[in-house]
Amino acid sequence: MTVSPRTLTEAVIPELPNYYRGKVRDCYDLPDTGVGERRILIASDRLSAFDRILACIPWKGQVLTQIARHWFDRTGDICPNHVLAYPDPNVVIGRKLEILPVEVVVRGYLAGTTGTSVLTMYKQGVRQMYGHTLPEGLRDNQALPAPIITPTSKAFDGGHDEPLTAAEIVGQGLLPKALWDQVAEVALALFERGQTAAAERGLILVDTKYEFGLDAEGKLRIADEIHTPDSSRYWKADGYAAAFEVGARPPSFDKDVIRAWVAARCDPYKDDIPEIPGDMIAQTSAVYMDAFEAITGQTFVPDESGDSVLERIRANLSPWFTR
Repeated sequence: MTVSPRTLTEAVIPELPNYYRGKVRDCYDLPDTGVGERRILIASDRLSAFDRILACIPWKGQVLTQIARHWFDRTGDICPNHVLAYPDPNVVIGRKLEILPVEVVVRGYLAGTTGTSVLTMYKQGVRQMYGHTLPEGLRDNQALPAPIITPTSKAFDGGHDEPLTAAEIVGQGLLPKALWDQVAEVALALFERGQTAAAERGLILVDTKYEFGLDAEGKLRIADEIHTPDSSRYWKADGYAAAFEVGARPPSFDKDVIRAWVAARCDPYKDDIPEIPGDMIAQTSAVYMDAFEAITGQTFVPDESGDSVLERIRANLSPWFTR
């Protein structure tokens, strides 16, 4: 399959130091020159699910970076974030944080497709999960009585995230109780802010993942991204009721379309991932761009400067090669 130069599969830049490749982001740690440790985070167009890379979606990296910027700018009163600068539409220069060893997911609905989602577990007969007890009789995609936090461990070396309870987080020494209480309070406040703002845009923020870390002074900050279609599930409010009534999947702005396509054709945790059809990739790219406009209320303008996305990023990051 031919990959467009406007698709950023990876961002390997030899002039930058201390390369680290994440599932979606390519990162570089800059040396401390008296202003604190900093990290360059470049959002690629890789789409991750089931602890794997499923495909690359044109413009996805720019969409995610700019949606996160939109939300970071609107949530600083709840919790500070890691951002120092935006030198390119796909790039953030941020404070290097000590990332907390717990993945924080807030859920407002009985939804999801992964093995750790509340819907999957509920369908398996589980009613006590993540330290919460869910009532009998809930239907697929129904609103929960109140948003809940469903934390998981952070998987390393190809492992899978494992469900945790608040008691286990503290009991296993993953986080002190005071810090976990702060994280939980902040996460629920961020989710409430996100749901309120999404509703004003005709959207439902269904669930979301937050990445938290501590800066050099020990202050809690949000890292990575916030309320993007990669870290969150959005439904369109005007189609939700009809879909819920007939048990159908609500119209969405998340990556569940590709997730569902893959899950229907293989065991995504064990089998080789079949190649995603080109038309589905193009449709997903359009969905991401539509999501940007629906979430932010702004027109998405792809940055087509440079011979490719990578060359544009290299040019914009060149002042940082010697820092």
